Amino acid sequence: MTVLVEAAVDTFAGALAAQAEGVHRIELCGPLHDGGTTPSAGLIARCSDELLVSVHVLIRPRAGDFVYTEDEMLIMAKDIVIAKELGVDGVVIGALTAEGDVDVEALSQLITMASPMRVGFHRAFDKVRDQDEALELLVSLQVDHILTSGGAETAAAGAPRIKSLVERAGERIGIIAGGSITAANAANIVASTGVHSVHGRAFQGLPASLRSL
Repeated sequence: MTVLVEAAVDTFAGALAAQAEGVHRIELCGPLHDGGTTPSAGLIARCSDELLVSVHVLIRPRAGDFVYTEDEMLIMAKDIVIAKELGVDGVVIGALTAEGDVDVEALSQLITMASPMRVGFHRAFDKVRDQDEALELLVSLQVDHILTSGGAETAAAGAPRIKSLVERAGERIGIIAGGSITAANAANIVASTGVHSVHGRAFQGLPASLRSL
């Protein structure tokens, strides 16, 4: 079984290092110390032009919660258009209502803007009120994949919940395990959850740790 490894990076040097490690995809972000925001157009362009691996761009206008104003929605829509123009393969988005549900109206608008790129739903998923209900909504919106720690602080702690999500999702939507995944714990997380994709900032040795599965 090939496990897709996605590396979260916030610099061009980091993207080159992740590619050299053998990751399958880059999630390109602005500074990761606050969970990541939308990267600059210059960084997106450089990675799109120079990298051989797939690049997905995080679309997040600010740190903090995932309940967005109309102005923030307009900013995200413009950022998606720019990412598309710069030739990346996909974007990673997320928007919630104040009640903790997926903001279907907002998400639908952003997905329309992103077409025909792939669209992932980021770890806003770990803040939703009902993950099973949210998964079904994201399937109906034809989202490509969901990044999740199972609602826990780490993927290891949320492994039972991630396993349940993998089973519910089936072939309808991808589930990517994320949350403090390293070369030391990735194989155990894959084995205990059944995920076919993992996401990590600490990508050193990560692809190699999964090649024997």
